[in-house]
Amino acid sequence: QVQLVESGGGLVQPGGSLRLSCAASGIPFSSNAMGWFRQTPGNEREFVGTIIYNGRSTHLGNSVQGRFTISRDNAKNTVYLQMNSLKSEDTAVYYCAARNVYYGSDNFAAYDYWGQGTQVTVSS
Repeated sequence: QVQLVESGGGLVQPGGSLRLSCAASGIPFSSNAMGWFRQTPGNEREFVGTIIYNGRSTHLGNSVQGRFTISRDNAKNTVYLQMNSLKSEDTAVYYCAARNVYYGSDNFAAYDYWGQGTQVTVSS
């Protein structure tokens, strides 16, 4: 059974930091590219970032570049999203996704599996 289990969401003040985790099972994690997307009501999923299978290259969306970082620990089958300098417009449900190829994509349709999502709210 494939599972992507997210954790770490919550309420944080503007300018603060938060780290999201996504623990995967049932997939060849070390051979999969991973991605993070986010979504607000009435909008399509927005690309946040992706990381290749071995963690040696990442790509971030323009709206989060310079503030967010993606990393992974293949020994733990876990991918992380470190979010710094958070803004109110970062408020969204954040989703972890897995793609059964080495390299990622900024297109949500390219991913094979999805987590349940975790709410991030940035507010003072």
